Amino acid sequence: MINFKNMKKGLLILHIIVFACVKEVTEPPQIIDEIPLEPNPIPKVLDLSGTPCDNGMAEIYPCLGYDLLSRISLETFGSKSANDNWGWVDPESGKEYVLSGLDDGTAFIDISDPKTPLVLGKLPTSTINSPWRDIKVYDNHALIVSEAPGHGLQVFDLNRLRTVDEYQIFTSDFVLNDFGNAHNLWINQESGYAYVFGSELYKGGPVFINIKNPKNPTIEGGYAQDSYMHNAQIVIYDGPDTQYKDHEILFGSNSDGGVNNQIIILDVTDKSNPIRINSITYPNDGYSHQGILSDDHRYFFHGDELDELQYGSKSHTRIFNFTSLSNPEQYFSYFGGTNAIDHDAYVKGDKLYLSNYTAGMRVLDISQVHNKNVMEIGFFDTYPEDNNPKFNGVWNMYPFFESGVIAVNDIDSGLFLVKASD
Repeated sequence: MINFKNMKKGLLILHIIVFACVKEVTEPPQIIDEIPLEPNPIPKVLDLSGTPCDNGMAEIYPCLGYDLLSRISLETFGSKSANDNWGWVDPESGKEYVLSGLDDGTAFIDISDPKTPLVLGKLPTSTINSPWRDIKVYDNHALIVSEAPGHGLQVFDLNRLRTVDEYQIFTSDFVLNDFGNAHNLWINQESGYAYVFGSELYKGGPVFINIKNPKNPTIEGGYAQDSYMHNAQIVIYDGPDTQYKDHEILFGSNSDGGVNNQIIILDVTDKSNPIRINSITYPNDGYSHQGILSDDHRYFFHGDELDELQYGSKSHTRIFNFTSLSNPEQYFSYFGGTNAIDHDAYVKGDKLYLSNYTAGMRVLDISQVHNKNVMEIGFFDTYPEDNNPKFNGVWNMYPFFESGVIAVNDIDSGLFLVKASD
């Protein structure tokens, strides 16, 4: 989600959306101590039990092909808004856990029984509350950044969750304070590096952090040439461009506050000498937000967070052909059936999972992307009020659990657990 403080050239539409998730906080919340004197008395009470998608509805929620298993409200979390989320599977027990980002911290939820999940506790924010938080996992540790001033990189050992039998207020195992606020991060599981975006370092470009020892992360460099990077995916490249096989390649979504929108391709194999391979721009741009590669590293599915608002288009996903990294090209566009704004996206096999704010989670079949054919095959809409282009509804979803459970974080309503219908 866009943080407008990074916009160097004002947007004419700001007055339209200032009331939503991009609004400035006029009165900063009180600084939160990570070691409260008393435990937070939030109950493990859940709102709903399993509800199948029947005739296009699961309770009050529009759906197609996805059942509602359970929902945990913001009130249950003791929070005012939700944002990013991620997942963890305990390698010893096989238990699945959701890490749910909230304005005041990160909640940990045992979803072994997804119809009766258990809220195990919360890791409070490092400094003050913020509507922006991002979470990833490496080697059984959660790494967390936030736009909260002075927040840094929180590290939490997820192995601690195994012994929790009552609600806990947790403390961080380590906090890296070499930077303050940051918007996002990505972890390359193969290389053991975290990449932080939108901090005060390297003009908001990516910061390279060695996390091979997750409780002792160390910054080893960064990249500032193209200024602010909002989000990125980093992989050990195994795509069609043989020149870069086995190199560590970064695919970044860059925007200087709604101008200079582009996708940046970097070779970050040598952290002391990142090499710019190329970049690509696109027409009718608003704010280059996030993109994700197909599993074969040939196609890149990119979302612009403001084009729906600025140009009145249907929810728009641009597909780029990266057969040649030095000569990337826009391949075609997919337009959804609503006017909702697209946010985060993830690929799992032949499916693309889109968080489309007010239109909820949308699921696309991308098996025929090479034929310029992408088709919606399912959805679950956590925001039934409307599908208008505004910053309400689904922020993020985590579709990678082996069980098939998908964790969906709704800004206004909390955590939803859904699963494809039998």
